[in-house]
Amino acid sequence: MIEIKINNVNFLVKKNISILEACKYVGITIPRFCYHETLSVAGNCRMCLVEVENNPKPISSCTRPIENNMAIFVDTPLVKKARENVIETLLLNHPLDCPICDQGGECDLQDQTKIFGSDSSRFFFNKRGVEDKNCGPLIKTIMTRCIHCTRCVRFGTEIAGVDFLGTLNRGTSTEIGSYTIKTFASEISGNVIDLCPVGALTSKPYAFKARPWELKINETVDLTDSSGSNIYVNFKETEIMRILPKNNTEINQSLISDKARFSYDSIKNHRLQKIFIQSQTRSNYFETSNWPAILKHLDFLLFSKTNKKVLFLISEDLDFESITLLKSLKNTFTNNINVKIDQKSTLLVQNTFLSWTKNKFNDLKNDSRYCFLFSSNIRLESAILNAKLRHKVISQTFDVFSFGLNLNSNFPVKFINVNIHNLLKFFEAKTTISSLLLEKEFPLIVIGESLNQRIFGNFNLLALLKKIIPSSIILDVTKSSNSTIFPFFNFSGSATNDFKGTDLIFAINLEDSISVRKNILGCEKQLIWFNTHGSIVSKKSSLLIPVLTSFETENCHINLEERPQKTLKSLNGIGDARDFKKIVKALYSEKINLKQKMPALDFLSEIIEYPNKFKTLSNTFTKETLLTSKYVMNNSFVMNYPLKSSLEDFYRSNLFTKNSKIMAQCSQDVRKNFKNFFID
Repeated sequence: MIEIKINNVNFLVKKNISILEACKYVGITIPRFCYHETLSVAGNCRMCLVEVENNPKPISSCTRPIENNMAIFVDTPLVKKARENVIETLLLNHPLDCPICDQGGECDLQDQTKIFGSDSSRFFFNKRGVEDKNCGPLIKTIMTRCIHCTRCVRFGTEIAGVDFLGTLNRGTSTEIGSYTIKTFASEISGNVIDLCPVGALTSKPYAFKARPWELKINETVDLTDSSGSNIYVNFKETEIMRILPKNNTEINQSLISDKARFSYDSIKNHRLQKIFIQSQTRSNYFETSNWPAILKHLDFLLFSKTNKKVLFLISEDLDFESITLLKSLKNTFTNNINVKIDQKSTLLVQNTFLSWTKNKFNDLKNDSRYCFLFSSNIRLESAILNAKLRHKVISQTFDVFSFGLNLNSNFPVKFINVNIHNLLKFFEAKTTISSLLLEKEFPLIVIGESLNQRIFGNFNLLALLKKIIPSSIILDVTKSSNSTIFPFFNFSGSATNDFKGTDLIFAINLEDSISVRKNILGCEKQLIWFNTHGSIVSKKSSLLIPVLTSFETENCHINLEERPQKTLKSLNGIGDARDFKKIVKALYSEKINLKQKMPALDFLSEIIEYPNKFKTLSNTFTKETLLTSKYVMNNSFVMNYPLKSSLEDFYRSNLFTKNSKIMAQCSQDVRKNFKNFFID
């Protein structure tokens, strides 16, 4: 710590920080445009000028490091006049279109002009105009408003890894633009909207829809991938207007993916709003119904005959409490109720929780020098984790190896082409390159979902890796928001034999995928469709029952680092939609004791309420159990298919995003610009 003076008041601050950061830590706000905490220092806006003792001119506080016994003045007449001149210079070519600007009400230039600006301008020439750029279907550009802070340029180069925007020309002809005519091809491109201090880059879907003071704000969690990013939902009356990132230093910092930011329109697209029942007189025709009649009908279907076999076919996005409720039903009606996941892999059953003190996003900040990607296209499967890895690669010595999958990465990756049999030999130290993994300390291991789908039987890959490399940090990346919880309940993936002998199928939040069509359309069983959206498969069902989305109910979800989080209700349900767990409770309330406490849910709820407890949790695997467990049984086998990413289209990864028109436009734009070879 060193001692400095700010406005003749002594403070103790850390070494090796700038004047601006020192002022921020002691509670003094210095205006700025180009400076941002997550980006490198540019020092080109000159708005953060301060006066330092024995310096003849004001200096920029973001570029000048502090010194011992330095005397700083942040509000002298010289500083105020300098800031006034900077504001006047920025407004020389800035258009007077605040009433129609989407940034109005939350514009940094507006705020600083009101505080430090003048009431008149000495400029009487015509303002310069700049041509707008095409950044794709997500980002709207009005480049005449640009003040050349270069935040967007530095974001693309340092965080997104896409050199899309750059500074063109010099002097009064300076402008921000793209070097070539193409779209902003990044999975986190929407974050430049938050970074832009003026209205040059705004949200295209949000354009001209609402003002900030008209919106209500609610906190919740993103469920479009397994990262569990924290977000703010801005809604007006009964419609979501936009989604913004909530700063969480342990998960997503101030970033969210484009799926999390722009897929909210699917909440009203193709939604099931009414209860439909198959007509008894006309084939392929549905009639509307109401809840009293449907509950009575479901009660007749379930309990009119003894020993009726019921199959609950569920999605991996289902919330924790609903799955706990289904587990209670399965334990109560062992011979009558079966619960299966719409997932081919059975590895989910074996890979239970390894540790609650490791395998976290925060572990990426350690001294690890090597990362191993096993059949994982991390850029598509987890855009936030990919941004963290990229930051580690460019900021320190950190090598990344990709096994079995050549991916189009935005940071250097060394590709090693192996099939799954050679990959297993690699784990067993039977190959010449096994030393890459076994001799490293604190290696980061990322396992993709496609690797899980290649192994069947009682094979515990994660426990094997933990045994041979105890210091490893393992992240099992899945595309679903709640896949981590299924090992708790010993739920396995669905198979063809599960549909034999079944009288009734409850399809819960299923995505209209090839496997679902094959299993459901291929069997002649009575189907009850519980979902937020309709699909081709739902036409085969005898009942279509609408349920609530994550924005319309409170549910617990667990992300890939095993962190429980809770979604909060932002909107009321549409039409006759109800929460799925309440429907199940209404059906089985007299059959089982639903008032009993759920220890697992109470435990996770305590962590949700007090997030700091997540850092102090102990291992759920004892050392003896981990080291003596059997990894390969006689009935285990592997599929000799090529290892590839389980997610080919980033923008259409689950049920919710597939019903978004904005995501459909992004997906179409990516396919239009697709190249068969990774050559830019």
